[in-house]
Amino acid sequence: MIVDLSDTTTNGVAKTLVKIREEGGVVTLGRVLTLVISTAMGEEEEAIEAANDASREHPMRVIVIAKADDEDPTVASVGHRLDAQIRVGADAGASEVIILRAYGDVADDEEGLVTALLLPDAPVVAWWPRKAPIKVSDSPLGRIATRRITDASTQPDPAAAIRHNSVTYAPGDTDFAWTRLTLWRAQLAAALDQPPYEPVTQVHVTGAEDSPSTYLLAAWLRMALDAPVNKDITTRANGSSGIHGVRLTRPSGEIDLERDVPGIATLKQPNQPTHDLALPRRNLRDCLAEELRRLDPDELYGQVITKGIALLGH
Repeated sequence: MIVDLSDTTTNGVAKTLVKIREEGGVVTLGRVLTLVISTAMGEEEEAIEAANDASREHPMRVIVIAKADDEDPTVASVGHRLDAQIRVGADAGASEVIILRAYGDVADDEEGLVTALLLPDAPVVAWWPRKAPIKVSDSPLGRIATRRITDASTQPDPAAAIRHNSVTYAPGDTDFAWTRLTLWRAQLAAALDQPPYEPVTQVHVTGAEDSPSTYLLAAWLRMALDAPVNKDITTRANGSSGIHGVRLTRPSGEIDLERDVPGIATLKQPNQPTHDLALPRRNLRDCLAEELRRLDPDELYGQVITKGIALLGH
């Protein structure tokens, strides 16, 4: 069911939600959190689709603040107002989706827009799919959120975004560039968890310039292995997107994990046959679902984004 509300208020949205529950039997029982998505108007559907898919694992209320660009001619024609849309049932997965389309000055008070719509006594997770505040923990939504999710890969300069995150980090912050490393970290840890148990003397990481995950992977390996790390960053014209591969050098030889084919990586180790491993690039749904599995600060990410990036240098 989809209900549209034109030129409304958050109080009007809340009353409509109550009416929908009373008339249609839709309840909030079992909702474990509130996910607040802040994005530009016209860019919200991809994030909503990911949230709907993730809600099957994490039943939640999704509040989307879609803000109009001040330079958009529409703002001048409609003035300062709030339009809303409520999606429940089959149109919202296992969640309730509330879309708040804010025009003009209304968009400036993000905290005020969502406060009356938050689930009582439930954690709040804030997600900025694209442009994020300069310091998310100090932003209106960041102050009320238990977890704060950004995505450096959507920024004009992903590497600069990672460096920015390293100096603005606060417990509870995370970034999808880190979440996309889960499969890589698992495969590398498994390879090193086999004999011979020798120290790694050199690390070489390769990836595309549009991949902030490459920098975080290098920082994690630098911190975890206490070995020098070389980065080889290629342009999109010279290679595919994302992480390309990792080489770990030990006295007995080299461990190579390379992804030359999308979704498939090749693992080469001394005195062992070559293995092909499934290593797909993770989509938004998978990243969001993983981040929602823990609502406490990710301490390892905090160490990597602050200490690991600093050890990595430039």
